[in-house]
Amino acid sequence: MKFARPYSLSEIAELIGAEFVGAPDFEVLGMNEIHVVEAGDIVFVDHPKYYQKALDSAATTVLINKKVDCPEGKSLLISDDPFRDFNKLTTHFKPFQPASQTIAESATIGKNTIIQPNVFIGNNVRIGENCLIHANVTINDNCIIGNNVIIHSGTVLGGDAFYYNKRDEKWDKFLSVGRVLIEDEVEIGAGCTIDRGVTGDTTIKEGSKLDNQIQVGHDTVIGKKCLIASQCGIAGCVVIEDEVTLWGQVGVTSGITIGKKAVVLAQTGIAKSLKGGKTYFGSPAEEAREKLKQMASVKQIPSILEKVKNI
Repeated sequence: MKFARPYSLSEIAELIGAEFVGAPDFEVLGMNEIHVVEAGDIVFVDHPKYYQKALDSAATTVLINKKVDCPEGKSLLISDDPFRDFNKLTTHFKPFQPASQTIAESATIGKNTIIQPNVFIGNNVRIGENCLIHANVTINDNCIIGNNVIIHSGTVLGGDAFYYNKRDEKWDKFLSVGRVLIEDEVEIGAGCTIDRGVTGDTTIKEGSKLDNQIQVGHDTVIGKKCLIASQCGIAGCVVIEDEVTLWGQVGVTSGITIGKKAVVLAQTGIAKSLKGGKTYFGSPAEEAREKLKQMASVKQIPSILEKVKNI
């Protein structure tokens, strides 16, 4: 998320009541999660395990809960609760805008696009030309949809990330202000849920096709010409490269990459990154041929045990 104008480090510190390390006029341009930060961004960190990763990241301002040596060319914001203060900044720079009508005045809809009854289109949504949006679709604020896109009934674009911080008294919600980007020629089936990025974008690239009842988590990127069958659950921050096929009920853990042209057979559980150009099966996922050999071998165990007993 980029700010409307550059802010100084001292201005940001004043907004959240934090100490700072660095020049008061040090330039701050935006704020983002660690996997999408760029120079000028704020990133937050609140666990010693991740201090160095945050300090070494592309972010040039680190919101942190401990006084540490400040890397050259960067600045620090010292807070007793970086998670809380990151949310404060989110609320300040991108507050929630309640809807005042079913299709927001700020939304733009391209030529020859058909919007069926009972569709909700939020603030600043952009929809391209020759699209078909079926009844009861929800397109929340700031989503961007390309040309020749089809979205079937009951699908929700731009729901919040499933992202919480465990407190003693409750689960504390991490606020989501990112977007969903749907490129040209994408088709999304009925009853899908595609969460927006926390501060960045959840993206489905050109020509990909999604079946019914698919969950796509925050900040995930699905490549070009992918095919994803029904009831797949894809966690946040996943990268699915071009021309990947996921068959029904595949589950994908967060933060991994599935390589180009991989095929994942039905009911597979993916717990780590997979190389492209291969077929996978099982939970945890392995190359399908090897997994099927293992399953065939397991079936032989009862007869082997019977033979052993008769020796």
